[in-house]
Amino acid sequence: MSTYKLYYFNNRGRGEVCRLIFAAAGQIYEDIRYEDDQWLLYKDKILLGQMPVLEYNDIKLPQSRAIARFLAKQFQLAVFDEQNDVKREELSKKFFSKELPKHLQNLDVLLKVFGNGGSFFVGNHLTWADLYFYNFFETILGINENCLNNYPSLKQNRQEVEKQPKIAKYLQNRPKTSV
Repeated sequence: MSTYKLYYFNNRGRGEVCRLIFAAAGQIYEDIRYEDDQWLLYKDKILLGQMPVLEYNDIKLPQSRAIARFLAKQFQLAVFDEQNDVKREELSKKFFSKELPKHLQNLDVLLKVFGNGGSFFVGNHLTWADLYFYNFFETILGINENCLNNYPSLKQNRQEVEKQPKIAKYLQNRPKTSV
């Protein structure tokens, strides 16, 4: 019989939702907890050197959200039905047609007011505000690649961030991962 093993620190943290899912399902599992001083001895043996990790059927799954989604599906705690899919699609349409444009207009104004006519949000040089915008919209553009089409100054900001030599080097060498 296959057993579940959950590896995490001896605290609630990112492992607790997984433990709660096991409890809700009435599923027996092995709760392997590490004290902080033990962690360094095991870190190199743990997938990606981070926890939590779920081991099941010779598969080791990292990342708390991925584990929670997997367990929720296993124990019928995930919601899957056409009605929810329709709701999700409607919310997405509303977000991209009504909510996001308001925020983009505000960001466009802020860029023009505080950017001193340049392409950056504050002054004429890169700040963390530009990096924050870049990162956030990398995710949004993955969902709707056209959402910045009506905001050329915001598109220009992203391009300027990507042109920064250190950022360009980082982006080129960054591991390819999902969001």
